[in-house]
Amino acid sequence: MANNNLFSDFEAVSSKQWKQQIQYELKGADYNETLVWESPEGIKVKPFYHNDDSEVSEEVNLNAIVPTKPFTIVQNIFVHDVKKSNIRALETLQRGAESVRFTLENDTVSIEELMQNLPLENVNYYFNLPFLSVEFSNKINDFASKNKANIFIQNDPIGQLAKDGNWFENLEKDFEKLNTITPKTTVPFLTISSGIYQNAGANIVQQLAYTLAQANEYFNRIPAINQPITIEVAVGTNYFFEIAKLRALRILFNTLASEYNHNFDCHIIATPTKRNKTLYDYNVNMLRTTTECMSAILGGADAVANLAYDAIYHKDNEFGDRISRNQLLVLKHESYFDKVNNPADGAYYIETLTVQLAEKALELFKDIEKNGGLISQLIDGTIQRKINESAQKEQELFDSGKEVLLGTNKYPNKNDQMKNDLELYPFVKQNARKTLITPIIEKRLAEKLEQERLSQEQ
Repeated sequence: MANNNLFSDFEAVSSKQWKQQIQYELKGADYNETLVWESPEGIKVKPFYHNDDSEVSEEVNLNAIVPTKPFTIVQNIFVHDVKKSNIRALETLQRGAESVRFTLENDTVSIEELMQNLPLENVNYYFNLPFLSVEFSNKINDFASKNKANIFIQNDPIGQLAKDGNWFENLEKDFEKLNTITPKTTVPFLTISSGIYQNAGANIVQQLAYTLAQANEYFNRIPAINQPITIEVAVGTNYFFEIAKLRALRILFNTLASEYNHNFDCHIIATPTKRNKTLYDYNVNMLRTTTECMSAILGGADAVANLAYDAIYHKDNEFGDRISRNQLLVLKHESYFDKVNNPADGAYYIETLTVQLAEKALELFKDIEKNGGLISQLIDGTIQRKINESAQKEQELFDSGKEVLLGTNKYPNKNDQMKNDLELYPFVKQNARKTLITPIIEKRLAEKLEQERLSQEQ
């Protein structure tokens, strides 16, 4: 009979023995200076991790990180024309998408016309609303109830404040509307758009803490949330840290939710960040988004909406959509990323990162709450200042060449010409207008360098 214990002939090696061997191999070089590096979050990353020195805080429950179903592939559709958007949704579902996220311009869109002939069984539909309307939310809810459709309504007044600088109307009226929607809806109606923090340059601990603080504002101001909350996250390039980030996010959310007797797990939609995407050598963006989608899947995202390789300078187009969708199809159906439940479980490095990120984020969250909460700190500018400080540190690393974007600040192709290919303006727009707060501005690392190159093109 075969012996299933494959390693019984080998003696266990302790973490102390590993370190001693490494120090011997270093031939006098300092272990910490040579092999230990510190992340922007203040986490010291060791060259190896071992089960005999792992630490799990009593406040961190690693069992709270397992999603119940495999991730779904989401197609984003901005609804300019209802009929064309309906046709596009049907085509993308036939070509491999499993969920559709509609972003609507206004509340005049006909839900029945937009959803005509679309399959409802086993497909999630997200309605991202850049406006806040009780009547329109009720229309979507009525359609979902009547047709037994899986629909998520995405309302996020705090996200609107952070990104735009103003509420939809004002604090009191926005939350009055949400409290009116709550008892009537049978579908999830609330979203935390936390991707803005990452895209603006916040480090991972800040992203987690601000997301948690935003959730806490909603729990405090909407007493009867009786549906799951959707959390949109942007996934960066630090592969293992991003896996740990999503795991830590679910832990932190469930810990907070239990304090409010909210028994629903959060629903996480992940999208690759724009922050490291580039205008020049744009095909490298496909490599970046592939690893970022992998992090999202391994981290336990419920849904993944990929970013097209040309999204920063081209309008929505069928080719870019198809490539981004196919990246996820390859990961799911050819790389079998959906076949293993909680694949990062038992990886000492990832579990240690998960715990450390969760603990640091929890500490920052408590500090935010002690000083008035997220909305208060957005109004007084504290959150914006902290994000700007983090973003500036990262920008300095990029400008000095210590943070590398291939094809941009490392091995650039001087023959690249992009000036005539810009359908969208790929840089931060400065619009002078009156706002309640200074908005959080999303900015890519390569913008200044790219503007200089564009000015030099013939």
